[in-house]
Amino acid sequence: MLQRKKHLQSIVVPHQKDTAQKPTEVLPTPDFVYLSMSQHIGVPCNLLVAVGDRVQVGQPIGDTEGFVSAPVHASVSGTVVGVEGVRSASGGEDQLVIIEADKEQTLWENIQRPQVKTREDFVKAIRSSGLVGLGGAAFPTHIKYAPSKPKDITTLIVNGAECEPFITSDHRLMLEEAENIIEGSLLVMKYLELKECFIGVEDNKPDAIEGLARLIREKGLSNIQIIPLRSRYPQGAERVMIYEITGKTLDAGVLPAEVGVILSNVASIAFVGQYFKDGIPLIKKRITVDGNAVTRPANVLCPLGTKISDVIGFCGGYKEKPDKILMGGPMMGRAVFTDQLPVIKNNNALLVFSGRQAWIQEETACINCGRCHRACPFKLLPVQLSTAVDKRDLEALARLKVMQCMECGSCSYVCPARKPLSFNNKLGKNIIKEAAAHGK
Repeated sequence: MLQRKKHLQSIVVPHQKDTAQKPTEVLPTPDFVYLSMSQHIGVPCNLLVAVGDRVQVGQPIGDTEGFVSAPVHASVSGTVVGVEGVRSASGGEDQLVIIEADKEQTLWENIQRPQVKTREDFVKAIRSSGLVGLGGAAFPTHIKYAPSKPKDITTLIVNGAECEPFITSDHRLMLEEAENIIEGSLLVMKYLELKECFIGVEDNKPDAIEGLARLIREKGLSNIQIIPLRSRYPQGAERVMIYEITGKTLDAGVLPAEVGVILSNVASIAFVGQYFKDGIPLIKKRITVDGNAVTRPANVLCPLGTKISDVIGFCGGYKEKPDKILMGGPMMGRAVFTDQLPVIKNNNALLVFSGRQAWIQEETACINCGRCHRACPFKLLPVQLSTAVDKRDLEALARLKVMQCMECGSCSYVCPARKPLSFNNKLGKNIIKEAAAHGK
């Protein structure tokens, strides 16, 4: 096992991994699921079903010919009882297919193990599975597995870092599905012709490291190596993970494939291992449910499309009035305005906080302490960027490299004045994008 001596700047955040020792519980089939047609970055899916149609588990219900896309499959068997437009968690328009479950969970008759002989077959099978980046990015995986220069790719990195506070779903997956992770890694390496695989896991998960290492030893594998990583934030960010394992740096906009790497989240890799055993597409997700407003924090495996309120109900309901609900972690997760939204593919946690835990100190004047700069993995200058955003100064935003910001939130977290520095960087990036769209 190797560990780099040089590291990018990072911060320490409270882990609060309350559910780390709680085995995954399977949520019973809900009465209804609400399947989003926009569960990936890219073109939303078009409907393949209509109200009144009977559907079975694993049956495609949405797809598109758009390049950046992935199909959506029924997570329960039953009847399509509605299609409705809603406001998504990100504020955009979304379309939900509502299925009333018959509770029989009948598998679609065309489900079968993928028959793969070539790289092209493999990529096609991955697309058919509906897999997207399960670590949060929701980028369609079949595109990642079809780089423009495949011969230049040598390394698979499996991202087992889970640096956000509270979230333990990937930790539980590494304990409960280690076999799928190794088998998925071998499949990706085989069909993409990769020489080596590194599985990066933070050193605060010694049980996961030992379990995976033991399996690698038992299988006599010399081309897969476990890399213990420091328990720092944002260890799991793509560019940070690649640097910590290979020493290679990526500027914003540079794809991992351009430095010879394919990086996949550990949940995505485990799904590949399982999918090639049973042929069942992506229809369920393991999520951590936690926060002081939840009666019984847990790790839950639930059908995609399950309403947040149903998941919370399975965990005993609210024990305090929910003041803030997050899909994802407190550093990079997205706050949602209602618990009537459904679980989607890249959702790895539901955190529910009461007012006392969600309280944020009032913003005050900057004291020029420089903590934000020292916290940034890419040594950006968040305060100067905020000034450039206020002035809509394109030249300054470009000179200060706002596009390098990955919105990890480290600058905002360490700021004693509680300034929304990361959010301002996001605004700055949008200003740059809008200007580019208008040819400026």
